Amino acid sequence: MTETVLFKAALAAYVASAFVYGGSLLKRRVLTARFGAGLMLVALGIHTFYYLFRWIGEADIPSVDVYDTLSFFAWAMAASYLAMQLRTKTRVLGAFVAPVISVLMIVASIDLGGSVVGSSALKGTLVIIHVMLSVAGEALFAVATLAGIMYLIQDRLLRKKRDRSLIHLFPSLHDLDRINYICLFWGFSLLTLGILAGSFWARIAWGSHWQWDPKQVWTLLAWGFYAFLLHQRLAIGWQGRKAARWSLMAFFALLLMFVLESFLFRSAHTFM
Repeated sequence: MTETVLFKAALAAYVASAFVYGGSLLKRRVLTARFGAGLMLVALGIHTFYYLFRWIGEADIPSVDVYDTLSFFAWAMAASYLAMQLRTKTRVLGAFVAPVISVLMIVASIDLGGSVVGSSALKGTLVIIHVMLSVAGEALFAVATLAGIMYLIQDRLLRKKRDRSLIHLFPSLHDLDRINYICLFWGFSLLTLGILAGSFWARIAWGSHWQWDPKQVWTLLAWGFYAFLLHQRLAIGWQGRKAARWSLMAFFALLLMFVLESFLFRSAHTFM
C-alpha cells in the first residue's frame, strides 16, 4: 500500500514538473524552468523512497520486469539530468527530459501492485548489479539523445536566425554538447560494467559467459555502436552537430533492437 502511494506521488510530481517545464517554453522564462527542476527533484526524492521502502521490505531488485525497468529507467534519467544541472545550469533541457520521464512512469504504472515471476536463475547480487548498471547506462544514453535533439534545434535556430527569444532561452551549444559527451561517456562505462557483471553471472548460472541469447546479442550490438561513437569523439574529435546526429542514430538503433528482440525472439531474460 505504501509503495503504491509513493509511486503515485512520484508520478504526479514528474507530470507536474513536465507541465511546468512546458510552461517555461511557452512563456520563454528560465525562472519557470527552475520551478520545474524543483518539482523533478521532489519527484526523484519520492521515487527514491519508493525503492528504499521496497528494497528494505521485500529485498527485491528494482528492475524485475518491463514495467519495473521503465520505472528505474525514469529514476536514472531524472537523477542523471539533475546531476548535469549542477554542472551546466541547463535547466530548460528539462522541458525535453520531464515529458519522457512522465510517459515512462505512466506506462510503468499499468502493472502497479501486480506480481511478477522471474526465472529462479535470475536471482542474486550479480543480477541486481547487472540490471541496475545496464539500465542506468541506457538512461544516460537517453539524456544524451535529448541533449542532442535540443542541440540540433538550437543550432538550426541560430543558423536561420529565427525565434531569438527561444535562442536565448535554450542552453548554449557548448553546454548541450558537453552534456551529450558526459552522458555518453558515463553511460558507456556503466553499460560496460553491467555487461561484465551479467557475463560473470551467466558463467555461474549457465556455465558459460556467452549463450547467444537474443538479449545478449542485442546488448553487444548496442555496446558496439556506442563504443564506435565514443571512439569517434575521443580519437577523431567528433563534436557538435555530427556527434548530436550520431547520438540520435545510436539511440534509435538501441530502441529498434530492443523492440525486435522483445517481439520476435524468445530470451532467457523473459519474465511473466
